[in-house]
Amino acid sequence: MPGQAAELVFDNVTKRYEGREGDAVHDLSFTVPAGEICVLVGPSGGGKTTALRLVNRLIELTGGDIRIDDQSIRDQNLVQLRRGIGYVIQQVGLFPHMTIEENIGTVPRLYGRPRPWIKARSAELLDLVGLDPSYAKRYPSQLSGGERQRVGLARAIAANPPLMLMDEPFGAIDPIVRARLQDAFLELQKEVRKTVLFVTHDIDEAIKLGSRIAILRTGGQLAQYDTPRNILEKPADDFVAEFVGHDRALKALALHTLAEMTLGPPADGPQCPLTMTVREALSIAIEKHASVIAVTDDSGKVVGSVTREELVS
Repeated sequence: MPGQAAELVFDNVTKRYEGREGDAVHDLSFTVPAGEICVLVGPSGGGKTTALRLVNRLIELTGGDIRIDDQSIRDQNLVQLRRGIGYVIQQVGLFPHMTIEENIGTVPRLYGRPRPWIKARSAELLDLVGLDPSYAKRYPSQLSGGERQRVGLARAIAANPPLMLMDEPFGAIDPIVRARLQDAFLELQKEVRKTVLFVTHDIDEAIKLGSRIAILRTGGQLAQYDTPRNILEKPADDFVAEFVGHDRALKALALHTLAEMTLGPPADGPQCPLTMTVREALSIAIEKHASVIAVTDDSGKVVGSVTREELVS
């Protein structure tokens, strides 16, 4: 069965549909290092989902190549290729007639894993995605949308794939649940450390989740491939600057936490943990009309303070 995270390489990838003017994806090249999250983002018609589906050959390449750990996807058996890639989509796609345990065990079962192993693996993954063991015997219709997305994540990593493809997995979820799922996904990534190619139309989601971001223009051309920080602070051109928004300086505050700041002495004020982003802390300071934020450690003890002016400096 697959194991460690894999490097993913797009090498001059092109996709052209017969009868359509222009390319859906044009000469796309970038490398996603093993264990990192690359987010594809761009306007409608930018080829984000097309590029994603080329990786597991749901769509076939017109030109160029895609390699997973130096092995071309063209040279791999199609069934084995897809079994080695976790796939999470917006509508989840759980099998309604199967229990949650059976859904999670779909790919391991194809690999011939025995039932006791699948049962144990399902229990482990339910815990990992924050669901109670009792969910194992439930059916998808008995779960909320957010819970089904968690099960979808569990199913995608059940066979320990080196690569995961995620096509707007949180797009149909309400904003509060979506934020929780994003946080849960980042925590999960710390545990499983997979290479992830993630499609979204939301630049804020891209900034929050991605270790690297690929911004595509209409026609599937790469506008910029870089870290979230560099994209916000050093956009490659006017298209990128406009796409990430005129408030990109504010967005950049979400990339830093209070732990990175030089704190003043403990003080009274709204309490924010060291792990909170500077943007979130600034929002609280504004909401509470506070000039000072009290910063707390993991135990809830106030260990320092920061002024509202310092949060934006």
